[in-house]
Amino acid sequence: MMSVLNWLQKRADNVAVILLIAIFLSFILQIFSRYVIRQPLGWTLEACLLNWLWLVFWSSAFTVKEEDHVRFTVLYDHVRPGVRKAFMIFSGICIATALVFSLPATFDFVTFMSIEKTSLLKVRFDYVFSVYLIFSVAIIIRYFWSIVGIVRGQNVEKTP
Repeated sequence: MMSVLNWLQKRADNVAVILLIAIFLSFILQIFSRYVIRQPLGWTLEACLLNWLWLVFWSSAFTVKEEDHVRFTVLYDHVRPGVRKAFMIFSGICIATALVFSLPATFDFVTFMSIEKTSLLKVRFDYVFSVYLIFSVAIIIRYFWSIVGIVRGQNVEKTP
């Protein structure tokens, strides 16, 4: 099971790298076309924005480890381990519940946006925004898995 998860993690990292490369190449092409050829390309900015959107949500869902996320732990750091567990379970339930309840409306919005396309690249907005659905489902699963681990007494300090 761990080898499958490690393989999936590496593929998720590969997607993030591809998105970063696409942003970088679009950016370099824009600089070249603007300052060397003196003919700016509008689509490169749009490509950067779309790839950046996907990179942020994809990476937050799959590549950034839980302990690497920014946290505000002023209160958390000053309570006993049992209270920390309760904090983690409560926050995990709140986040997962909010995302679960928002899924139907999010799905409706994403599917509705199939009628619109981006200005220059003509990418349908349902494809653009579908990354948020992927992000939501991944975070729901991540927090559910974390809550199960906390209840079992596993990895208490590395979960939400």
